Amino acid sequence: MADRSLPARPDLQQYKKQAKELLKSARGGDRDALRRIRDHHPRFANASEAALREAALLLADAQLAIARAHDFESWQKFAAHIKAVTGADSAVAEFEDAVDAIVRGDIETLTRLLANRPDLIRARSTRRHHSTLLHYVGANGVEGYRQRTPKNAVQVAAVLLDAGSEIDAVADMYGGATTLGLVATSCHPRDAGVQSPLIDVFLARGARMDRPGVAGGDYPLVNSCLANGRPEAAAYVADRGAPVDLEGAAGLGRLDLVQTFFTEDGQLTKGATPTQMRDGFSWACEYGRADVVEFLLQHGMDVGARLRPHKQTGLHWAAIGPHIQTVKVLLRHGSPLDVRDASFDGTPLGWTIYGWSQQPDDADRSRYYDVIALLVAIGAPVEPQWLSSPYRGVPLVDWMKGDVRMQEALAGRRMVG
Repeated sequence: MADRSLPARPDLQQYKKQAKELLKSARGGDRDALRRIRDHHPRFANASEAALREAALLLADAQLAIARAHDFESWQKFAAHIKAVTGADSAVAEFEDAVDAIVRGDIETLTRLLANRPDLIRARSTRRHHSTLLHYVGANGVEGYRQRTPKNAVQVAAVLLDAGSEIDAVADMYGGATTLGLVATSCHPRDAGVQSPLIDVFLARGARMDRPGVAGGDYPLVNSCLANGRPEAAAYVADRGAPVDLEGAAGLGRLDLVQTFFTEDGQLTKGATPTQMRDGFSWACEYGRADVVEFLLQHGMDVGARLRPHKQTGLHWAAIGPHIQTVKVLLRHGSPLDVRDASFDGTPLGWTIYGWSQQPDDADRSRYYDVIALLVAIGAPVEPQWLSSPYRGVPLVDWMKGDVRMQEALAGRRMVG
């Protein structure tokens, strides 16, 4: 997604100048310039800073990084967009104006633009996601600065649909997604308090939930919601008829549905796969579905399995939740305490302390004490580097000096029944 906005009428010469300056800075070893190239140039996505310093960077590399930072596939397409948007009577410019009206919730301007140029409703963005106007209601997968949801988003969606917007049109983000899928997996409609009403509008207008690609690639909508941290939306669309496989049922905590994917002798059935079982176990641990976790462990799930995306265990997810009952289930089944994930090199206790350190207030932090105490009491070591880590700019050990409950938890004295 674009992390940089464009002015309404951009100047191509300024961006040519920016590319030259970026190249000069990168060749000079400027860390911010090197980071920008690594973040946006596909050839250097996994390159180390040292490798970038040694790379023979060209002006074309800097230009591509700038184009990608604005969500264009190439410098040529970026330049073409700028020329089109600054041309006389530009349809591209009016499309951009309509998008801005959508994210502002400016129904008057949007209605006027659609009346003046009705073909805008079928137009696509020139950016690499190729969204229609309707996709911008999803506030997801488009330019970062445009991922905003106005309070009147339901009315905005109705204007676009009444004008003839294709409700199940697929844009080129996340392997292909419809607006319904974007809405259901985005935090912005949720934070604006309109996620469920938007879902209802799309369903009432005939949006489909029962085909691959609704929320990207071949992933089902319910599972996509779970993968994006939207369990409430997952439950909402499931209750309204979205297909639910074993993975989704486990993430939803629907033990009754999970059980239907197993035969009486414990074998998978109804098309369920070991991968669905494994990923469902991961979501069940992350969202604290203790009864589902227990059932899956009783039916052959490996308690120490390394899960995606960080090769963490179920205990990592349950502990950072924090979900004390799920943690207890996993420990009863012998979950290891010393496994380190592949991305952050953290143990389950390390993840828990990190989760505690990210909470904004005492009430949220208090949920972690019992999990920390339980893990420490059964032998999880407290590693010195955690205590020296900064928390709100202060070493964690200094912050803990004023937190008696945390000190007790680390001493393993806050045990629960």
